[in-house]
Amino acid sequence: MHCIHDRIQLETTAPIQILDITDQVRERCAASGLRDGMVTLISRHTTARLNLNERESQLQRDMVTFLKRLVPRDGDYLHNLAPVDDRDNAHSHLLGLFMNASESIPVSDGQLMLGEWQSIFFIELDGPRPQRSVTLQFLGT
Repeated sequence: MHCIHDRIQLETTAPIQILDITDQVRERCAASGLRDGMVTLISRHTTARLNLNERESQLQRDMVTFLKRLVPRDGDYLHNLAPVDDRDNAHSHLLGLFMNASESIPVSDGQLMLGEWQSIFFIELDGPRPQRSVTLQFLGT
């Protein structure tokens, strides 16, 4: 069994942004040489998450609208009274409660075993941010 680590570097440009990283993960999978096993992706940020969903532009707009309505930025949040990094971002942390920080995807014959309509999304909840990353761990043969 082999264990390979990799990282995808990202920059975000909007307060809430959905970035499709499927092609980057596929490229990293091919470069890893993994034939059969699993890739686990993790966002090591408390205000950015990962998700598997359909890539369709109108649906992605609906997703952003839904998130903004679910936890409004201008809510009366205690965290914003003494922000750690001078960002009023309580809403971002609260949105993160409803999402995954990691995703695990099986790999078979060197290919990600995603469904026909599935893409891998990095979801920024507290942007814009000049530097974000997704850590990948490939396990298998």
